[in-house]
Amino acid sequence: MQAYMKSKMAFLGVGSPERRALVRAALGAHPLRDTESWQRAVLDLWQRARFREQRYAAVDVLLHPRHRHFLTFERLPLLEKLITEGAWWDYVDALASHGLGALLCAQPAKTRRVLRRWSRSSSIWKRRAALLAQLKLREKADLELLYACIEVNLEQDDFFIQKAIGWALRQHAWTDPKEVRRYVARLGSRMSPLARREALKNIGKRS
Repeated sequence: MQAYMKSKMAFLGVGSPERRALVRAALGAHPLRDTESWQRAVLDLWQRARFREQRYAAVDVLLHPRHRHFLTFERLPLLEKLITEGAWWDYVDALASHGLGALLCAQPAKTRRVLRRWSRSSSIWKRRAALLAQLKLREKADLELLYACIEVNLEQDDFFIQKAIGWALRQHAWTDPKEVRRYVARLGSRMSPLARREALKNIGKRS
């Protein structure tokens, strides 16, 4: 697991289903009843972690459905901290698609401004987070925002950015394949081969 993730932090070897079950059991026995205790638990797990699964557990606690009402725009600095310190796709993708996506639905105007700013960040992980924030939104996706985040990153020569561009479009293709095909055609050679291949991967299955 450590080799696959290219992780400096060691792994215990606990798989995702078992880890999530342990987190559910812990939250059942020790419920977090307010925003402060929730954030404190997340940060304690994150900062004291000796193994990568402990940081995964911090993300699990942050994103658990019973804590949905704790995750407001005022907690954006918490997401930002975990994204910038985690600085790898396993943390960033979950925090973006579930955390930032939830904020975008709840407080779109404020979150939209942040994501536009992040899409130009010096951090590739904040850029990737901005690109992947709408993965779960389906028909609610803000295409103007998505396309703005994509187009400022088309020339970024980074695998994780180009993969994220393609993934974001591929995900939206499950909802509107014709629109994704149209958009990819409009971008033409401005798209990298990787981003284009990822974007169009599932088009034939849905259109």
